[in-house]
Amino acid sequence: MRHATVEFVMTSPVVLVSPETGFREIVALLSEYDITGVPVVDPEGRPLGVVSEADLLRTLAAQEDPASLLPAPESAQAGPDGEVTAADLMTAQPVCTTPDTSVVAAARMMSRHGLKRLPVLDEEGRVIGMVSRGDLLRVFLREDAVIRREIVEEVLGRIEGVSPAEIGVEVNQGRVVLSGTVPEPHLVPIVLNLCRSVDGVVSVTDRLGAGGAAPVG
Repeated sequence: MRHATVEFVMTSPVVLVSPETGFREIVALLSEYDITGVPVVDPEGRPLGVVSEADLLRTLAAQEDPASLLPAPESAQAGPDGEVTAADLMTAQPVCTTPDTSVVAAARMMSRHGLKRLPVLDEEGRVIGMVSRGDLLRVFLREDAVIRREIVEEVLGRIEGVSPAEIGVEVNQGRVVLSGTVPEPHLVPIVLNLCRSVDGVVSVTDRLGAGGAAPVG
């Protein structure tokens, strides 16, 4: 049993900008493609940074507003010609991932770094896609029947000493209920933990018994 990988949920091809791309052009791209951030790349397509809506909003928030009681944040400094470019706006040295990274590992990276999106790089370090929080959450849209089949065939069917025929598996909206018996008590947490690791599982309710013990609940 393996988790889905970034390759199957990422957005590709991806909208890219150069360091020289101007402020308004970036805003137009975000609006046109209904996205919330764009990678900034060098001529070879390798990542230099990411410009997000938050980076752009700092320019708006920095404008004068006599009615506001809050101080204005610092905004990106314009170049000699007055232009504000992606190089001025971007968050440099972005955290990136690869197509073969599991969705779980990608989610942990986002959580650890407080990010909403990750550029996806090929073997040569070039940006080939973007994966967002919403992309990762799509694993929870798997059909209940598919989740149940994976639990029966890929989990229960591969645990030594456990008979899938002895365990009832109900799945409703990603919520799994396990009932029946396993031969030994130590197998119960193994079954529960492996079922929780199946993509799309929201929760697992334990109604298992062990050996001659009656099932709980």
